[in-house]
Amino acid sequence: MSVRSYRKMLSVLLAVIVVIGGGYCCREWRAKKAEREASVSELSGNLLIPGGMPVGIYMETDGVMVLGTQEIKGKDGIGVNPAKHLVKEGDYIVGVDSDSIYNKSELIERVKKLSNKSVILHIRRKKVYIDVQLHPTKDEGGAYKLGIWVRDNAQGLGTITFLNADSEYGALGHGIHDVDTGKLIEMSTGRLYDTSIQNIKKGENGNPGGMEGIIVYNHYNILGSITTNTETGIYGKLDRIERIFDSKEAYPAVAKEEIQVGKAYIRCAVSGKTEDYTVRITKVDLDAREVNKGIEIQVTDKRLLKLTGGIVQGMSGSPIMQNGKIIGAVTHVFVQDATKGYGIFIENMLENLKKD
Repeated sequence: MSVRSYRKMLSVLLAVIVVIGGGYCCREWRAKKAEREASVSELSGNLLIPGGMPVGIYMETDGVMVLGTQEIKGKDGIGVNPAKHLVKEGDYIVGVDSDSIYNKSELIERVKKLSNKSVILHIRRKKVYIDVQLHPTKDEGGAYKLGIWVRDNAQGLGTITFLNADSEYGALGHGIHDVDTGKLIEMSTGRLYDTSIQNIKKGENGNPGGMEGIIVYNHYNILGSITTNTETGIYGKLDRIERIFDSKEAYPAVAKEEIQVGKAYIRCAVSGKTEDYTVRITKVDLDAREVNKGIEIQVTDKRLLKLTGGIVQGMSGSPIMQNGKIIGAVTHVFVQDATKGYGIFIENMLENLKKD
């Protein structure tokens, strides 16, 4: 084969490779573009009423949550820890022997009936049910104890993010974790309550502030139910919408790819009424390692800075809006700079609402 013929054949071969490779890249790019467009199109059909109003939160755990174990001292002064290495922080006690246990009061009553015989605890640990055998220890007063610290509910204050056409809401933008164990609480039932902000502790660098409100846990103040507690927020249904929503104006939700660095607003009620405050989006991380830290914001509104010093505890869930659309919700504050914080993409919250 001549050099000229060889070069000609090589040129044809390279052209074929380029065409095939270029075609593959083009198809891959088109597929990704179509996927993004489908995501944007699907999300744009969601019209939501933005929240910003504070609510009281009450949740009951699904079983009795174990916080830890402790040593029991008997009359002889010797300490014994009957539950050590058998139950773990974050376990849920759902039964004792043949009795089902739903709350702390039931567990306490069952423990009062214990003797020196062994007892079987039915425990849920990371979705797996196991049985643990314990030997109760008699304390200095002569009562039998298991040596387990427990909790069966969680209470607090947060902010509504959105309401949809089916009266379903999303709030907080992050899950409710136990204050002692740091674990996401596995809930059985929960309720939202009407509340009013009484005081605001301004945030300072190194010391995040907070909103303080009065919550009266009675039937009259119930606003709706909490059905799920997830890493992206809490979800449920509102029964008394008119109690907290003055405006029913709906806005489209936006896909994360449409969010831009620049001016935006957060809606909250730190002044006693729901208002919009200017912020600047400083970063959009489409592949954030933590689901509720995809947006970075900085408060620029002088009114909000004067009221709160920036972002404070209790503002979690405040909707973030840009160009007439809902893009996410406030979730965290920078500990060393109260004017800065994180937000979650609204599409992540809507995904969990659909699962619910």
